[in-house]
Amino acid sequence: MGAQEQVKAARVLVVGGGVAGVEIASALGKLGDPHIASVTLVDADSAHVWKPMLHTIAAGTRDLAQQQTTYLAQAADANFAYQPGAMSALDRESKEIILDPIVSMDGRQVVPARRISYDKLIIAVGSGANDFGTPGVLEHCFMIDSRRKADDFNSEIRLRMLRGMTGGETLQVAIVGAGATGVELAAELVQLSESAEAYGALGKAAKFQIVLIEAGARILPSFPEEISVATQKRLETLGVKVLVNRRVQAARADSLVLDGEELVPAGLSVWAAGVKAPDFLSTLGLPTNRGNQLIVNDDLQTADPHIYAVGDCASYTLPGETHPLPPTAQVAHQQARYLIELLPKVLSSPHPYTGKGFAYRDFGALVSLSNYDAYGSLGKFGLFNGGVIRGRLAMLSHIWLYRSHQARLYGFWRGGLLWLVDLMNSRLRPTIRLD
Repeated sequence: MGAQEQVKAARVLVVGGGVAGVEIASALGKLGDPHIASVTLVDADSAHVWKPMLHTIAAGTRDLAQQQTTYLAQAADANFAYQPGAMSALDRESKEIILDPIVSMDGRQVVPARRISYDKLIIAVGSGANDFGTPGVLEHCFMIDSRRKADDFNSEIRLRMLRGMTGGETLQVAIVGAGATGVELAAELVQLSESAEAYGALGKAAKFQIVLIEAGARILPSFPEEISVATQKRLETLGVKVLVNRRVQAARADSLVLDGEELVPAGLSVWAAGVKAPDFLSTLGLPTNRGNQLIVNDDLQTADPHIYAVGDCASYTLPGETHPLPPTAQVAHQQARYLIELLPKVLSSPHPYTGKGFAYRDFGALVSLSNYDAYGSLGKFGLFNGGVIRGRLAMLSHIWLYRSHQARLYGFWRGGLLWLVDLMNSRLRPTIRLD
């Protein structure tokens, strides 16, 4: 019997169904590789939404039901297993993860705590908003860093619109953090306000006053300054009030306290300033940074060679660089592609296998201001040497990123059909969520 035939098929466990996790589970499941005994995806939620789209779900300018990918259906299509649950601990000696009990809304324990075994573990649990210990944020601010939280915010803003429709109140929404998420949410809320005018009395309820607050010297700090300046001007023409160099000291039920004790009235506050990986990662006995990210090597391995980490929950610094890669969907996708190619080679080798090392290509960044405008910075590679795009080209580029993600999950033809269905629905259904 040859050495190749002596390699035991492995159980691959992927924890986290975000951009990286669901792409890895889908691709490895479809491979049908004889060295992979099974692929299992674990996630506390029941469905996946492309994270750069969460602000549209929060504003209600996109229909959640149309944009989500349910894990059970995807698992059946892509030949992997799905297990619901939130990972809370790790038993490296027995190669098992521990999942928290699943509890119903009324407090009943539906599923007890349980363990799932693995031979290779991929942690892709993403990140959440970082409140930096600011008093009152957890109690009084919404966050839109997950499908459920985005939907919760949308439910609340529709209730406030109903109150405004009957009581004539004007709702002020304060958004803390002017990165891509905060900026794009502000634009989507403007779009919500304008679209609501087509629905009679509802339009009167959607006259929001939107305040965008940034602690740094400019909005979109990771983008070229040219884009920051142009985006701020465009937001201000849309009626958004932009405050820079202003740090939030505390959050209250009806306002935010800025440095200097200035109060910013806010019927709804959204916290979109900074991200961090889940706290439990720092308890696993593996090296992490201050943001709870697992530190990985050139093959995206943690200190344990059987455990990999990708996406927002992983910290990887390119050779020759001083700062780790940013927590973006672009990075998560490229890391997913690397592991999809690497793992079959690792599992088929009778000896420890080292890959060529993860190489990141910066394709630039895009920010979309709903239907009003879009801006993009080009990466520095090949024929490109930086530069800026805006308008229709940037909008199409932003759309293409999402449609490419869908094609990777569903395949080219089915992904194309979903695009067609979205185009048809945009003509036939209400432009905002009204239920």
